[in-house]
Amino acid sequence: MRDLLPPEVAVAVAGPGDWTGRLLAEELACLGERAVESRRRDFTAGRVCARRAMVTLGLPPAPVPAADRAPVWPSGVVGTITHTRGYCAAAAARSSEVRAVGMDAEQHKELGPGVRRLICLPEEDVHLARLPVGVSWPAVLFSAKETIYKVWHPVVGTWLDFTDALVEIDPDAGTFSARIAPARVDAAPVGNPPRVVHGRFVVTDGLVRTAAVLPLP
Repeated sequence: MRDLLPPEVAVAVAGPGDWTGRLLAEELACLGERAVESRRRDFTAGRVCARRAMVTLGLPPAPVPAADRAPVWPSGVVGTITHTRGYCAAAAARSSEVRAVGMDAEQHKELGPGVRRLICLPEEDVHLARLPVGVSWPAVLFSAKETIYKVWHPVVGTWLDFTDALVEIDPDAGTFSARIAPARVDAAPVGNPPRVVHGRFVVTDGLVRTAAVLPLP
């Protein structure tokens, strides 16, 4: 993840002890007594990494609670958290330097036809079929759209469906770009909503990682 984001964004990747690390009171209150062990470990690693990223920025390690399962960052900070089996990372930046940051990690595997129908536009199906073999490009597309949503939602505050972003992948450059559906942009309840999101990706160690930064207007 560190290689996918610019220097003004601090990234922390979970180590072995972070999955059972310490939660602050505000964070623990969001977890709930009925949280299953896997949820508890993912949540904990994400918050430990989030606070470590803030410290890297020279900021105090403030709590990062949750609302509707999304992290709530302290004033002056934008950030993102991702986790998949065996991997967790968080990124943070000062809101005076970055409008939003998003990232996602997924297992690198083939996706079934049903999942592909949910996430791929017809134009994307044609595009993916032309890309080099050896990579599960639908998995890259899925991860990219998760990252795009994580950039969109903190800024706009509305839902973004998989079919609301048209993604094009450049396999040689390791980049992707997404055009947000005009109807979503026009209906956005904020000024200057993102129309295009540019990001980067890498496929290594059995994982797909994607990340994107939305610059200040």
